[in-house]
This record gives sequence, structure tokens and C-alpha cells, in this order.
Amino acid sequence: MTDFPLTGGCNCGAVRFEVCAPIPIASYWHCKRCQRRSGTAASANAHPAEGTFRIVDGEDKLRMWKPDDGGEKWFCGRCGSHLFGRNPAHPDAIGIRMGAFDGNPGTRPSVRQFVRYAAPCEPIPDDGLPRNPESRHARIPADRDE
Repeated sequence: MTDFPLTGGCNCGAVRFEVCAPIPIASYWHCKRCQRRSGTAASANAHPAEGTFRIVDGEDKLRMWKPDDGGEKWFCGRCGSHLFGRNPAHPDAIGIRMGAFDGNPGTRPSVRQFVRYAAPCEPIPDDGLPRNPESRHARIPADRDE
């Protein structure tokens, strides 16, 4: 059983957040942008329900980068920890880096997206999760050959 609120934050402790309800979905992101921001082949993100995520300390320490063709990327301006992304154009507007939680967030990724850009150094495991070549919100079938 997961206790609420879920808490988390950055490496230096300057930024703290909480989620006050169960997280309905989590996903792996294999896009090149996430690879470069995280230094890993894929990034696990939890997508809380609207209105259940909030910054409880250090909002003034947060910094944001927004590429022209993507959502906001929020990180601690003091230690550089990548904490969450926000894209109001998506149904699940917030994506919290699962490694930023203090404990078990009570969910596991159930889908993979942007697999077209997967890092060749780490093959995607045969875990049975749905694989989307682009965003899971896109209407592109996963088995479409381009």
C-alpha cells in the first residue's frame, strides 16, 4: 500500500514536490531528448492526474527549458536534477521522473513511447509492454513501417 502524499525532490533538497493521489499511468520515454537530458537509454515517467501534483518547496529554485517543438523541461537550478516535464497539449500534461520520488510511487511503466529513437546501445527488453514509435498520444500504429 502506498501512502499519500507521495513525496520527492532534487538531489540537493532545494526543490520538493508531492502527489496527493494514486498515479494512473507511467511510461518509458525513448526519445533522443530524454536520452540526452537523463544520460540513460530511456526515461521512466509517472503521469499524475490533473491537480494532484504540486511543488511544496523551492519553486524559486526551479528552472525551465522549452524546446520549440516540445513541452517544458523543469529542473533544479542549483543541482541540475531533472524533475518533471509539462506539456499542456497532452492529456497527461505532467511527467514526473520516477527516480525523483522518495519512495515507491505505487505504479510501474505500462507503455513505451518514442521507440523509433531508442538508443542502439541498450536494446528494448522483451517485456510485453506496448511500443509506440512516437508519442503514445499519436495516432500512428506501433507496427507501421516507415
